[in-house]
Amino acid sequence: MDKLFSPWRSKYIETFKVGSTKEEQCIFCSALENKNDKERLVIHRGKLAFVIMNLYPYNSGHMMIVPNRHTADFNSLTSEENAECTSLLQTAQKALLELSHPHGYNIGMNLGKAGGAGIDDHLHWHIVPRWNGDTNFMPVLADIKMVSEDMDRQWEQLQEFFSRNLGAEA
Repeated sequence: MDKLFSPWRSKYIETFKVGSTKEEQCIFCSALENKNDKERLVIHRGKLAFVIMNLYPYNSGHMMIVPNRHTADFNSLTSEENAECTSLLQTAQKALLELSHPHGYNIGMNLGKAGGAGIDDHLHWHIVPRWNGDTNFMPVLADIKMVSEDMDRQWEQLQEFFSRNLGAEA
């Protein structure tokens, strides 16, 4: 089996390790407490969950859906939390479809370090838009990840979509 390494992701994991001197608090809880949504890349705040852009995206438009309550236990989610997270995931997919027209999506959750979670103490779903041919050799050979869209502009577009479609729920 061939292996594809993604060394650019280690910066993200190292930056936000629990117990790291750079950020003592969970990055999701910190983003939720901070009211500067653009600075923290929070797109939408719901009653029980929120949507945030990934600071180190796999592709332009990479978002995460996060329950407000700090938990790593998927089975601890209430039916209301689960329903809101699923609804936000669907809205995120609609936003990407309207704004970026991807050919497909990766949607999922990594639970626990062994499951591949870079942040394993606060569960979250990823939604990553995908386009035919969107993989290349740059990350492996040059430790460079190509992100084709400006993050600030993308945040504004995504935030506007969520606001238009869901309003301010929190």
